[in-house]
Amino acid sequence: MPLSPLGGKTYSSQRIKMADRIHRITMFKAPKAEDQQKLIAEYKTVNATAERRLVILLRSAGHHSRRKEVPPQNAGGVREADVGFSQNGAPYILSLTAGVAEADPRSNGFTVVAKTEFANLDDMKYYDNECKAHQTLKAAAKGLTIEGIQTVYFTPQVVAEKQ
Repeated sequence: MPLSPLGGKTYSSQRIKMADRIHRITMFKAPKAEDQQKLIAEYKTVNATAERRLVILLRSAGHHSRRKEVPPQNAGGVREADVGFSQNGAPYILSLTAGVAEADPRSNGFTVVAKTEFANLDDMKYYDNECKAHQTLKAAAKGLTIEGIQTVYFTPQVVAEKQ
């Protein structure tokens, strides 16, 4: 029986409370307007191309197993009998917001801000180390005039949502 792309489960960013998420803020000091727009374009690409991950541990005839990442669209070809372990296949980026900062002396020269939310620290580490779109963004940023980057992340202790 083939696996569903999400392991037979549905996932929604709404199911993970905002207070339980890892919130990450990255700020860039990119003085040139064209470089600011290039960074925004890279974040649009991350948003559009960051793939869901389905990590499975394939059983073999012997005692050895191997780890394999399967894009959700290809998970239909994996039989449940082959799977010893599966990560949930949920999106690792729950929310991504990026934009050019408003001109304000308090910005200390930071001109582009990106906020990403992750379900947990492992998903953020995946984004940092394995996400192809994020690797492309980092490579593109090296070719721009960037005078500084600041990244912080946290789990909220205060959350207020008003509609």
